[in-house]
Amino acid sequence: MTKKQRTMLLRIIVAAVLTAVLALLPDVSILPLGGVEQGILYYLVVYAIIGYDILRKSLLGIRNGRVFDENFLMVVATIGAFSLALYEQSGDYLEAIAVMLFYQVGEFFQSYAVGKSRKNITELMDIRPDYANIEDEDGNLERVDPDDVEVGQIIVVQPGEKVPIDGIVVSGRSSLNTAALTGESLPREIGEGQEIVSGSINMTGVLRIETTKEFDESTVSKILELVEDSASHKSKSEDFIARFARVYTPAVCYSALALAVLPPLVLMLVMGAEPAWQTWIYRALTFLVISCPCALVVSIPLSFFAGIGGASRNGVLVKGANILETLSKVKTVVLDKTGTLTLGVFEVTAMHGPHCEENPSEEARAALLEMAALAECASSHPIAKSLLRAYGKGIDHGRVSNIEEIGGHGITAIIDGQKVAVGNEKLMRQVGVDFCHCHTAGTIVHVACEGTYMGHIVLGDIVKPHAAEAIAALHESGVVRTIMLTGDAKTVAEQVAAKLRLDEVYSELLPADKVQRVEELLASCGKSDKLAFVGDGINDAPVLTRADVGIAMGGVGSDAAIEAADVVLMDDDPLKIDKAIRISRHTLRIVWQNIIMALGIKGACLVLGAFGIANMWLAIFADVGVMILAVLNAIRAMYVKNLGYSRNCVKTH
Repeated sequence: MTKKQRTMLLRIIVAAVLTAVLALLPDVSILPLGGVEQGILYYLVVYAIIGYDILRKSLLGIRNGRVFDENFLMVVATIGAFSLALYEQSGDYLEAIAVMLFYQVGEFFQSYAVGKSRKNITELMDIRPDYANIEDEDGNLERVDPDDVEVGQIIVVQPGEKVPIDGIVVSGRSSLNTAALTGESLPREIGEGQEIVSGSINMTGVLRIETTKEFDESTVSKILELVEDSASHKSKSEDFIARFARVYTPAVCYSALALAVLPPLVLMLVMGAEPAWQTWIYRALTFLVISCPCALVVSIPLSFFAGIGGASRNGVLVKGANILETLSKVKTVVLDKTGTLTLGVFEVTAMHGPHCEENPSEEARAALLEMAALAECASSHPIAKSLLRAYGKGIDHGRVSNIEEIGGHGITAIIDGQKVAVGNEKLMRQVGVDFCHCHTAGTIVHVACEGTYMGHIVLGDIVKPHAAEAIAALHESGVVRTIMLTGDAKTVAEQVAAKLRLDEVYSELLPADKVQRVEELLASCGKSDKLAFVGDGINDAPVLTRADVGIAMGGVGSDAAIEAADVVLMDDDPLKIDKAIRISRHTLRIVWQNIIMALGIKGACLVLGAFGIANMWLAIFADVGVMILAVLNAIRAMYVKNLGYSRNCVKTH
């Protein structure tokens, strides 16, 4: 609890105790100065204790041209109640104090709820490193600002410290706590030669890391920028409520004025009856208290804020309330294959000669793999990494020149003065090389040298452990279509699609083809149905930005993921796709519950107040009571661990 919240709670307790004392006294006049207008001074002191900040906010609002807000309504209603009691000499000032007291109770609940949901964001903000360790000439560690560390510099991260900048481990082994990034509690083992991302916490060994990015471009900076910016993107529901409040508040103020003036005038001028001004002014004040739009204005943004905070705790970063709202309407999920549904870790499963012979000589196999590895030496594609791993030798970059990567086809390069082409069938056709078709399931990498076909390498990708469960969970949660888009061969794509029970699959697509296919799928969606595309955020940036919702899988360490996607899943688990959708729907259900509850109760009480059936106490419930209920309901958006998902749902699909 913050200092401000503790102060507010203390004021509420003091005011409540004093109010109870005044209510229980048989006669206020027994107190010193209690005979002055039925002890109004004591009531004014209690009113000032509990309501001085509301008075100040109302005066500031009037001075700044924002007259009609909830503070103004509270001040007018309570001062009006005081004035009526004073005019009638009834001494009943408790109603005015009770309105302000219960309103402040509602404000406290709101503040506590915002603080609770903000805590989730603050915990994420704790990943921001305060310093980086570099070694001086004597081998001593010197703490410097992370902004001062250059790319390629060696930093040292000791046990218990945060990794300040992305890089590659040059020495040391350790376990990393990545809970703040991925939401996963299990530590991740890391060793020499592996990439490491900023924001994780080193738990055991000392790590020496060669930085690969500047601090401003590192993962931790990108994530913090994303989360800090998310609050500025409002949903359609929030925009509607804001516009509604701007029209609604002055409308009810004028309606209350009309209720106070018109009926007495009609009674007096038309019917010749007693105008009963006090009765109608009291009804108008009751009408004002009931009409306060706090429940809507407070609870709707709070629900979205809590939903975003709850999602971040689960390793799902959402760029704004508008994205959360759109995500809840997703009925079609389109997925990339490599890195999304499969590990993207290819293994060489076979090598075939120029005539598709399955057992070429050792010399032919070695030459085939060497040409492929040398050509792919500068590529970051998973297939290239797999070929280099299978080659297992150091690369002599002096042998390779004129490397040209052709999107969706492969790579051409000059190796030892000879032109080599490494890629798929499209590349072989493009360079005019006759090749043999491989009937083995897998990703086929053809190799040609100086227009002569050398053979091909068969690579197999590994399906992620939870991929089948993820697809089944999406179907269970109401997603109508699950579709896979991939540049891989048709046989490989269909094999993976069948294993995962996907509804549709489109293969052998270039990046531009994927965008076109998504355009066609968007056109086929219903008016209110939305399409989400899930990719690795590196090669799929154009598609991520074109979809209604772009979801980057395994966004840790990927600049393109954080930049292009609307939602970033901070680990590689495809089950998080379903969790992200369920979180959004859970949040939207709470939003609509609050809207319906607030409008329904307030509407009924406004009618009752206008006809004199509802008194000030019912008005307090209609305002503060509904606000407290709405705020407590909004807090539920933070807790998203159990949303009906079953880890065994794959068995029932």
